[in-house]
Amino acid sequence: MEPRLNIITLGVYDLAKAVAFYRDGLGWRQSAASAGDFALFKLSTGVALALYPRHLLVVDADVADLGGFGGITLAQNVPHREAVDRVLLQAVTAGGVLRRAAQETAWGGYSGYFSDPDGHSWEIAWNPHFVLADGQLQLPD
Repeated sequence: MEPRLNIITLGVYDLAKAVAFYRDGLGWRQSAASAGDFALFKLSTGVALALYPRHLLVVDADVADLGGFGGITLAQNVPHREAVDRVLLQAVTAGGVLRRAAQETAWGGYSGYFSDPDGHSWEIAWNPHFVLADGQLQLPD
C-alpha cells in the first residue's frame, strides 16, 4: 500500500450544521463534487475533507458508534505563531468549542485545540521545526 491519504471523512450528526461550520464559519470552499448527504471540501493538493451523516458512516464502515473521542485528532500547521490564536478564535466564533487555549509546547512550538460542532478535535499548531511551502508541510525524507 502506498503511503497516501486522499479523503478524511468525518461522521456528523447534522450535515447542514457541519457544512455551515466549515463553509461559512471557517471559509472553506465546498466542492461541486458534493452531492446529497455527502459534502466535500478540498484541503490541499490531492486531499479532501468529507462530511457524511454519522449514522450512515457507521453502517458503511461496519463499526459500532461508541460516541465521544475516537482517539484521533486532525491538525493544521500555520506559518506563524500569531496565526494559532487567530485560527482558534475563528473556529470558536464559527461555533466550535475551545478545548485547550494556545500555549507553548514541550517541543518548542505553540498550539491549541478546538472541536467542531460534532466533537472532532482539531489542533492548530505553529512548529518552528517544520517548513510550510504554500501551506504544504515539507518533511525531510
